[in-house]
Amino acid sequence: MNANNSAVPRLEVRGLSTSFATDAGRIQSVADVSFSIHPGQTLALVGESGSGKSVTSLSLMGLHAKTSQAQVQGEALFVKRDGQRVDLLKLPEADKRALRGNELGMIFQEPMTSLNPVLTIGEQIAESVRLHLGLDRKAALAHAQRMLELVEIPAARQRVHEYPHQLSGGMRQRVMIALAMACNPTLLIADEPTTALDVTIQAQILALMGRLQKETGMSMLFVTHNLGVVAQYADAVAVMYAGRIVESAPVHELFAAPAHPYTRGLLACLPGVARQHGGAHAGGRRQLVAIPGQVSSPLAPPPGCAFAPRCQYARAECNAAMPSLDRAGGERMVRCIGFTEITKEAA
Repeated sequence: MNANNSAVPRLEVRGLSTSFATDAGRIQSVADVSFSIHPGQTLALVGESGSGKSVTSLSLMGLHAKTSQAQVQGEALFVKRDGQRVDLLKLPEADKRALRGNELGMIFQEPMTSLNPVLTIGEQIAESVRLHLGLDRKAALAHAQRMLELVEIPAARQRVHEYPHQLSGGMRQRVMIALAMACNPTLLIADEPTTALDVTIQAQILALMGRLQKETGMSMLFVTHNLGVVAQYADAVAVMYAGRIVESAPVHELFAAPAHPYTRGLLACLPGVARQHGGAHAGGRRQLVAIPGQVSSPLAPPPGCAFAPRCQYARAECNAAMPSLDRAGGERMVRCIGFTEITKEAA
């Protein structure tokens, strides 16, 4: 972790909302999402599948498919290397392309669908370097080899001429990191970068990312559903549910005393943490407690709090209107009208 107390965030997102066109009408996938990431800081964006984490990251990068007819609103204020502050959501496409792969890097979930199968590994890294750093082909390939060495790929001189299908899953993920880091970005968005990897390789990849972050001082938005990874590598956490942030706090505060019922439910699903946050007794041991029900459909959201149908603390007021995201002491923000009583009961 590399928390930095710089007063000006590297990225400040305000009221980000994203909707898509469907045959049944427009659906709201992300609504009123706000957070900030300071230089050198890692913010983890966590939640169940379908909560809006990846849509948030793709909205920031401007990478939604044109066929989706995405409508993105809000602000995403990003501080460039030269100190200029720009709104990523309002930049012309040419300016977005100049930032992507240069000052903004992104690691995608599945490298086999992100890497070009007909280009060598070296060519794919060199293409970005030639575009953004202005190097010639020979110098760009040499830079690509250095990047492969930096991410600890063995025999980098040979691998730079190989194709994605010739590498293992762990190596392809390292290539994705090398590609994202090739131009020394100031902000890296990692969208579940270790989901498809076994535990040993996952630990190696996360340790590598942490080392590179420490060496370069970049900021990171880490999208994941793995709370164990969050506890070890993040500085702050934003918990998403049904397209909205329901709680955000420094990582140690959130794990020590979660305030939102959904956050409590997520932590109760973790071995070793369940006993602190609602795990049930079973023969002297603690059972993991699953959150009942399912995430509501974006085509038919509930009238008030989206989590109310699954919440054991829900009351009539919860169905009246969507709660606002309110400050709950210090840096913690919570979207729940009953969080004060819930926190007292838990204590």
